Amino acid sequence: MFLKRVKKKILVALSGGVDSSVAAYLLKKQGHDVYGGFIRGFNVDGCQDKDAEDARLVAEKLGMPFYVFDFEKEYEQKVVRYLLDGYKNGITPNPDVVCNTEIKFGLLYDAAMRLGVDAVASGHYARLCYKFRISNFEFRKKERKDVYVCAAKDTNKDQTYFLWNIPRQKFEHIMFPLGNLLKPEVRSIAARAGLHTAHKKDSQGICFLGKFNFAEFLKEHIPMEPGEVVDTAGNIIGTHEGAALFTIGQRHGFANATGHELFVVAKDVVTNRIVVTSGDDPALMTREVSVGMLNFLDASFEQRMKEKKEQEVLVRLRYRQPLRAAMMKMTSDNTALIHFAAEEKLFPAEGQSAVMYDRKGKVLGGGIIL
Repeated sequence: MFLKRVKKKILVALSGGVDSSVAAYLLKKQGHDVYGGFIRGFNVDGCQDKDAEDARLVAEKLGMPFYVFDFEKEYEQKVVRYLLDGYKNGITPNPDVVCNTEIKFGLLYDAAMRLGVDAVASGHYARLCYKFRISNFEFRKKERKDVYVCAAKDTNKDQTYFLWNIPRQKFEHIMFPLGNLLKPEVRSIAARAGLHTAHKKDSQGICFLGKFNFAEFLKEHIPMEPGEVVDTAGNIIGTHEGAALFTIGQRHGFANATGHELFVVAKDVVTNRIVVTSGDDPALMTREVSVGMLNFLDASFEQRMKEKKEQEVLVRLRYRQPLRAAMMKMTSDNTALIHFAAEEKLFPAEGQSAVMYDRKGKVLGGGIIL
């Protein structure tokens, strides 16, 4: 017979939004012993108190114990400092990846394990896929062997791009209850359950920082000086407020005397200069990308890569960017070269994440664009 569902003690990371609220509701409905946990991070937009109260009200509605984890100092050190140092040094960091790795499934995960829970759950749109093996020659009995991160059913909301750097062994104790649901279904469940977050707008800001004017935030923390905007031939065609404000592929935020739409193709924080070009310039086309600081979520894929075997993968370089077919091969101990099947406008920016998938949606791993 198949393994029966076992009642578990689960801590749900409640953000005060509809997704984590429904994740908690579904786990309670399945009969688990569920706890709510709100993370207090670095409060930029002033909305954190409202989110905390919304999370508390959800826990109260569902009859769950509610905890507040104050990680403000750690968040500032691990995420905000990483973000600011990255832009100051001319790269484009991805704070949401670091937030999930260091805070949600780092500090919160560790605190939850110390409390004796079986798993930590969140409202991420992601699925966990399991590989089973037959044991004791009983063809109807299955045992879990391996756990993998897989793309969510809702491809428009899939958040696996932000999960690639979590140590894979942790996924044995992580749950994503929304992985097989579409966003409209989640809101419908919330409304039927009487959750007051049912119609709350989705957060559009950085993890635990909220929605705010990002350029102004950078200006407050990084010294800025006006600089030159040049074309690929070195001609000065405009001005900007500071090279650290820009990322590759950006097409706004600078004065442009040409009257045409231009894209940032390079920047130099030392000379405080950004290089731009028109949308039909071959300089915008990408065929190869180097990635480092690799983390593998599939052990067999890691083994093949370390054997220097070229692997067929699907790659995403930015959140919600379509997957692109590519071949990938290790070039050193922890760096690899990704060669795309076709030259395209991909705008790979140093510091951003490259995440690899197989054709069935399984996350193979990821790395930082070099």
